[in-house]
Amino acid sequence: MSGQNNKGTAVVTGASSGIGAVYADRLAGQGYDLVLVARRAERLEELAGKLRAEYGRKVGVISADLADDNDVRRVEQVISADDSVTLLVNNAGLGGAQLVATADADVAERMIKVNVVALTRLTRAVLPGLLSRNRGAIVNIASVLAFDTSFGGIYSGTKAYVVNFTEALQREVTGTGVKAQVVLPGATRTEFWELAGSDIDSLPKEIIMTADDLVDAALVGLARGEAVTAPALADAAKLDIFLGARQALYGSLHADKPAARYAA
Repeated sequence: MSGQNNKGTAVVTGASSGIGAVYADRLAGQGYDLVLVARRAERLEELAGKLRAEYGRKVGVISADLADDNDVRRVEQVISADDSVTLLVNNAGLGGAQLVATADADVAERMIKVNVVALTRLTRAVLPGLLSRNRGAIVNIASVLAFDTSFGGIYSGTKAYVVNFTEALQREVTGTGVKAQVVLPGATRTEFWELAGSDIDSLPKEIIMTADDLVDAALVGLARGEAVTAPALADAAKLDIFLGARQALYGSLHADKPAARYAA
């Protein structure tokens, strides 16, 4: 057993590789026990064995396809009943640059189920317990493409949901011992790109971040209590300006009559 104080149990989805696997490693090193969730059971067991040996933590695995309704509910039941859970990292996600007119409808639905539905249901599964214990955090991995539709409206739309959902969640838990954080990765070198049918090496190498650097920065942001963490953003004031401008625009969207520019 690690000499560090036990911080409870962290649930990490999409944990078999990439960003999720790095989160699992870092969190075990910080003193968390783990529940790792992903489709590839063999990879999960291999990672779990490595983390148990290296950090002496308890590591459970749940092989589940988060696009499958029954699997999502099975994960919900496990994590909602576990009073040791103090952290949920909703990292699992599907990508792709499908255009709406030509996208395979089943592929699009699968993306929405993983990126939106499963993330929402798993958050809902652990949140009451976190609030009752007045302790913990929910981390949702979105994407910088939440603010750019050039990669495809379906994927971008799912990630815009994650941003809005998490910002609202942060307001909901303000004043409690629970935190919510949304992380905005840019191009990150993982298997995600290959699985999405894209070549990350077609991008300039100076904009490609490693998963290790991304997760390390995100964890610093979490420790600082950031609601929105953009690891590649050098000037944090730009994010404040963007969010402030969005709020100012919202305040201008209400009136008892249409604007004069819409007069017939």
